[in-house]
Amino acid sequence: MAKAKDYFSLIKFGHTVFALPFAIIGFCLGIRANTDFSTTQTGWLFLKVLICMIAARTAAMAFNRYIDREFDALNPRTAVREIPSKIISPNQALLLTIFSSSALIITTFFINKICFYLSPIALLITLGYSYTKRFTALCHLILGIGLGLAPVGAFLAVVGHFEIVPILFGVLVIFWVSGFDMLYALQDEEFDREQKLFSIPVWLGRKNTLLLSLLFHFISIACVISCGWLSNFGWWYWLGAAAFSSLLIYQHVILSPKDISRINLAFATLNGISSIIFATFFLIDFIF
Repeated sequence: MAKAKDYFSLIKFGHTVFALPFAIIGFCLGIRANTDFSTTQTGWLFLKVLICMIAARTAAMAFNRYIDREFDALNPRTAVREIPSKIISPNQALLLTIFSSSALIITTFFINKICFYLSPIALLITLGYSYTKRFTALCHLILGIGLGLAPVGAFLAVVGHFEIVPILFGVLVIFWVSGFDMLYALQDEEFDREQKLFSIPVWLGRKNTLLLSLLFHFISIACVISCGWLSNFGWWYWLGAAAFSSLLIYQHVILSPKDISRINLAFATLNGISSIIFATFFLIDFIF
């Protein structure tokens, strides 16, 4: 019988550090734009945003594992995952997807109308990503868009309308996530080619994938700079921006077309650390 830790492993709960810090940034931008909130209102709203974040990501990951279960079973790298190894059944993963999707929609109903109306679109993107590598190499961008909704959605939860800076933070996340997902996909280049699956590594090869990923990360850095300039953030923000940008570039330093052995360090460790550091410095700047 599956235990709680098995479900946490199924959805890679630790990878929440990629998008959650930027959801917090979007929420803080909303608070700064809408100063009418009391401390109690802010606390309850943040809890609802947090539920939405966890629910959306849980639904997306559970559905991805459900849809990809046959490919995962064939790939030596992924054959140990919970569904191929029969720790969690496909139906259990599907039920988790339905439950989490329902939790997202219900929670947005208690936030505001725009979040409620847009929640099915958010689900369409995050769940639809699981199908995209069957027909397009741009699947990495769809994943990026799914996570890029985090800062925009959190901002909308507070103010109920769009503004340029949260959207720029969303664009930052899109290119950041797309860039490092391309790197991660290098591990499965041969498998994907054999199974006729689509990815940037299959389409462009290892060298060009590394170059395109670097370009995407430079776009993310440009967004970091643009957000700081447009919002007139203080020097704490710029320290965080410098750290974030440096770690983005460093992951490209430790990888090369001839050696991708440190891909897990680049994918999980460096990107997780960079988002936490950036959000921490942003919060210090926001508070003080």
